[in-house]
Amino acid sequence: LFFSCVLPSSSEGFSVAEKIVLLTFISAVILMAILGNLLVMVAVCRDRQLRKIKTNYFIVSLAFADLLVSVLVMPFGAIELVQDNWIYGEMFCLVRTSLDVLLTTASILHLCCISLDRYYAICCQPLVYRNKMTPLRIAVMLGGCWVIPTFISFLPIMQGWNSIGIIDLIQQRQFNKASNSTYCIFMVNKPYAITCSVVAFYIPFLLMVLAYYRIYVTAREHAHQIQVLQRAGAPTDGRQHHPDQHSTHRMKTETKAAKTLCIIMGCFCLCWAPFFVTNIVDPFINYTVPGKLWTAFLWLGYINSGLNPFLYAFLNKSFRRAFLIILCCGDERYRRPSILGQTVPCSTTTINGSTHVLR
Repeated sequence: LFFSCVLPSSSEGFSVAEKIVLLTFISAVILMAILGNLLVMVAVCRDRQLRKIKTNYFIVSLAFADLLVSVLVMPFGAIELVQDNWIYGEMFCLVRTSLDVLLTTASILHLCCISLDRYYAICCQPLVYRNKMTPLRIAVMLGGCWVIPTFISFLPIMQGWNSIGIIDLIQQRQFNKASNSTYCIFMVNKPYAITCSVVAFYIPFLLMVLAYYRIYVTAREHAHQIQVLQRAGAPTDGRQHHPDQHSTHRMKTETKAAKTLCIIMGCFCLCWAPFFVTNIVDPFINYTVPGKLWTAFLWLGYINSGLNPFLYAFLNKSFRRAFLIILCCGDERYRRPSILGQTVPCSTTTINGSTHVLR
């Protein structure tokens, strides 16, 4: 399902200058992914406010998966790509390939869980969200994000189910007589390509699109309802004015958070969609996709592992503040102002026939 490396023929080899540029770029991607995802994990662990948000448990687990990609998968792919040779043996090739499939699938399942969490938080009533997103259910969802990919990675790859019917073609490509080089080839037959691509990418992608569409529609409806309530001539005394301000601010915050996650999901799809589309098409065109095209699509997907921390920093104020505190060694300028002693009046408002308490 995931080509751990590609087959470069002797005519596709890189020159010395190209190898230097390529190695510099790949090293930057790996370093960015390692440091960025570590920063996300440390930020949530150290910031008490970030730990209170249930979505961030999925974000930390996602960062951990991306961190493992940058440590266990990318370096070996980079070495083979630059050296034009696999020197670690057939068994480790299978292990590395299985890790590639496992961790990349886990990433998209985490994003699917994040979208469902945001859907329940924004589109459902608060009581429904609390009932749905209990600690036990979050733990089960996180467990599923790691267990389900195992059944489409280690199990079929170690059993050789992906190579049924194409073993001869794989053996031909594993060894290049012209350059006396060995390659870590991972090719998939048609049933495996379709099944695993649908499970690992297309179904979760469809669920995310539906969830974020409902979030977008609900956010617009809530914004319109708040405008209607404000135009209805609510009393202008301070006691009633604050709830409207707070409800408007809360809706803007939730909408912005949903947009941030939509951008993160969009970047993931832009990075991995070319690979998954090609992965299904290639077996039906007799495996004629050029090796360098596979390389480009594969590393485009890997780049996504280093993108998420930067998206959080630029688009999420809470993460940006936590990052600045860590990078600036706890500078007090970036800490949240104390809210001790502050009180926010409460009132009720009715939306869609339901009564909401606003603080």
